[in-house]
Amino acid sequence: MNPYKNLNIYGRDTIEQYRGRELYERPPHLFAIADAAYKAMKRRSKDTCIVISGESGAGKTEASKYIMHYIAAITNPGQRAEVERVKNILLKSNCVLEAFGNAKTNRNDNSSRFGKYMDINFDFKGDPIGGHINNYLLEKSRVIVQQAGERSFHSFYQLLQGGSDQMLRSLHLQKDASAYKYICPGAQIKCSINDGAEFKAVADAMKVIGFKQEEIQTVYKIVAAILHLGNLKFSVDGDTPVIENSKVVSIIADLLSTKSDMVEKALLFRTVATGRDVIDKQHTEQEASYGRDAFAKAIYERLFAWIVTHINDVIEVKNYDTTVHGKNTVIGVLDIYGFEIFDNNSFEQFCINYCNEKLQQLFIQLVLKQEQEEYQREGIPWKHIDYFNNQVIVDLVEQQHKGIISILDDACMNVGKVTDEMFLEALNNKLGKHAHFSSRKLCATDKTLEFDRDFRIKHYAGDVIYSVTGFIDKNKDTLFQDFKRLMYNSSNPVLKMMWPEGKLSITEVTKRPLTAATLFKNSMIALVDNLASKEPYYVRCIKPNDKKSPQLFDEERCRHQVEYLGLLENVRVRRAGFAYRQTYEKFLHRYKMISEFTWPNHDLPSDTDAVKKLIECHGFQHDVAYGKTKIFIRTPRTLFTLEELHAKMLVRIVLFLQKVWRGTLARLRYKRTKAALTILKYYRRYKVKSYIREVARRFHNVRQMKDYGKHVPWPTPPKVLRRFEEALQTIYHRWRAGELIRSVPPEVLPQLRAKVAAMEVLKGHRADIGLQRAWEGNYIALKSDNPQTTGSFIPVANELKRKDKYMNVLFSCHVRKVNRFNKVEDRAIFITDRHLYKMDPMKQYKVMKTIPLYNLIGLSVSNGKDQLVVFHTKDNKDLIVCLFSKEPSNDSRIGELVGVLASHFKSEKRALQVSITNPVQCSLHGRKCTVSVETKTNQSQPDFTKHRSGFILCVPGN
Repeated sequence: MNPYKNLNIYGRDTIEQYRGRELYERPPHLFAIADAAYKAMKRRSKDTCIVISGESGAGKTEASKYIMHYIAAITNPGQRAEVERVKNILLKSNCVLEAFGNAKTNRNDNSSRFGKYMDINFDFKGDPIGGHINNYLLEKSRVIVQQAGERSFHSFYQLLQGGSDQMLRSLHLQKDASAYKYICPGAQIKCSINDGAEFKAVADAMKVIGFKQEEIQTVYKIVAAILHLGNLKFSVDGDTPVIENSKVVSIIADLLSTKSDMVEKALLFRTVATGRDVIDKQHTEQEASYGRDAFAKAIYERLFAWIVTHINDVIEVKNYDTTVHGKNTVIGVLDIYGFEIFDNNSFEQFCINYCNEKLQQLFIQLVLKQEQEEYQREGIPWKHIDYFNNQVIVDLVEQQHKGIISILDDACMNVGKVTDEMFLEALNNKLGKHAHFSSRKLCATDKTLEFDRDFRIKHYAGDVIYSVTGFIDKNKDTLFQDFKRLMYNSSNPVLKMMWPEGKLSITEVTKRPLTAATLFKNSMIALVDNLASKEPYYVRCIKPNDKKSPQLFDEERCRHQVEYLGLLENVRVRRAGFAYRQTYEKFLHRYKMISEFTWPNHDLPSDTDAVKKLIECHGFQHDVAYGKTKIFIRTPRTLFTLEELHAKMLVRIVLFLQKVWRGTLARLRYKRTKAALTILKYYRRYKVKSYIREVARRFHNVRQMKDYGKHVPWPTPPKVLRRFEEALQTIYHRWRAGELIRSVPPEVLPQLRAKVAAMEVLKGHRADIGLQRAWEGNYIALKSDNPQTTGSFIPVANELKRKDKYMNVLFSCHVRKVNRFNKVEDRAIFITDRHLYKMDPMKQYKVMKTIPLYNLIGLSVSNGKDQLVVFHTKDNKDLIVCLFSKEPSNDSRIGELVGVLASHFKSEKRALQVSITNPVQCSLHGRKCTVSVETKTNQSQPDFTKHRSGFILCVPGN
């Protein structure tokens, strides 16, 4: 029931209360119907429809919007972007269609002046994936004339009130609606619609739907052109019709993207083809006005149809393959004009009320007639319930050759001048004896009817008096071909698209078009057939009063609506009848899993016996009846209990199927993995064997090679053998090194070890290590190095051997040393495997200082070619010397000294710290100092000089 005010019963909380609930669980509500239709569609993959009916102003349009919002709210839990886009467009389309198709009437501030049936397509998951809108009979006469107290379509007032000043200037409009003849009667009428705010909402909605900016601009250019058309004034200059305000013509031509002279010609002349000749026939003033009005109506109707088509193109389901995506199911929502009785009822009201008769007939057929007939056919005990069948009224309107529409079409096809009065006379002659038809001629005493003007039809909702004035013209729906050609030749592609028949040549003969009434009748028959193919759900809207007041409840008015809608009979049939019926086969197919006797397959004689067994298992036998081919369930509670059991069992079945499938997948995965591992194992074995065979082939004769296979390239190993290759190469290198060492004479081995030790310590730090020459070690004992004093050194060395018990001489050499007193002197160092001796060559190699090797902790040398060496001791009494040789004078012995000491310390498993830096850090009796090396070209011998931070060793430049 329309409360004529907003109630807080359609919010998010209410949606959650009805989501997924069964019909009987919550109080009656629009959301309950919407949810039931959605569940039926999703559960049974069955197309459903929601038929919303009621008088004009009863709340049908609002009900359809709430149903759409509910469906949008409960779908797409996964928030898929494409589904959200479709939902948004479906919701926004209401706003656009209401602006261009709704108007204020005396009964309703937002009355639908067109019929709308919207199909919403759902995928197998139940998410909306598209839709389609069908529109029926736009009341286009409202464009040019409205009844007292009513307005034209909202779009005109929204443009004037909501359009920016710049936009209105570009359209040559002003905000005052009373300045325009077509809409001035409604300019001062109060309306609950906020035109300014709605204009912005419509513009935003059109952008969301996908209208381009230039298309939106064209829409409002057409609306503006219609307003300007209404202001054209025709007069006659002699015999020639003229347009008084020709400036308006150029404005119209500019808005419609055509030439002003072509617009003027189309308005004042009509091109007529007579055989091969083409002539321009002048209009009378009346004909010009008629043509102008017909043009305005036609433009608006084409605009509305184009908007609907554009929305359909955007939301149409594309590239949907049922084999891939599952079944595509539909919920249809019918929001169509309600039953209307105005002070002056014309052709539009006749069509609208015929539409409501057809929908009522569908309701009677499906709910009252077919249901009772089905009970009798199935052998269910049933007491017949009487109802009024309005088929007789439907036949009165649509019957072939006898109905009002047929008579009207015949009148329109007659040659010569046919008037509305002649049409009424034909009605009187053919329908005079019909119980639901009357006129003043048939009932002369009825003064509510005018002679030669009115006729009455007794509709299911009440008696309606129609005025035949305009019936012929509106049914012919004549529009001169000149206007169609004018629009087709427009430079605006949108306008050109709206008028495809404008491309026909003047002389081309075309088939007579169907009349408006026949087109409407055909669309209504197709609509009813479409609804009948779906499972219907009904929303009946009741109007509590005729004053749009939230405080009044007119009991008599409501009782009348309940009676003519057949709600009482519906309740009686529903109470006495059964809520659900289904064939035994389909019932068993859906519910067989809830009984052990029927799952997975029964062994009973027939499906009927299996269904009975299933029902008895759950104790529902007192709430069902068994027909010949169907089972009938009386109360919804039983059906919903079956659904709950089905849903619970479905979870277990799904889990079982998942378990079996996952097990199958796991076994397949295991087999594939095992096979892959087996292949991998054999492949690896093959690769390893291939690699080892190749290594063996390349190195099989390595012992006979001169370099023991150093030049042989190694084959590239597989990844798995990278570490193995490293280990194999290490083994090979150790073997090769062993072979090389075994070929070296034993007496040379100590020198070789010393050179290796020197290389490990000094390589990369000093350029000349002295590896290429023979290392003599005891240089002082050599005559070549020390020809004069060799004889005096050997006895001293032998005495030290006897006294200190050393085994081997490691190194001996003449040096230049500097002490803590800055005194520079020539000395000799003699290193054995036990001590380091400092000797004075001038005093028969007298031992000046003895340093046990265990007291030696490290050496420091520079990174140049000099012979500086510092011996570091535990007691911080470092020995700073520079080696020099007499023969050859430039022989580098630092590498040999470092090597023999490092090798000796390594053999004794002691650490010897060797530091290679410049300057060299040292400590003289605890005092820290540095020794840096400088090269001088005029220097003949290395020499130490004092520096503030220590000493400088000056060495020859060559």
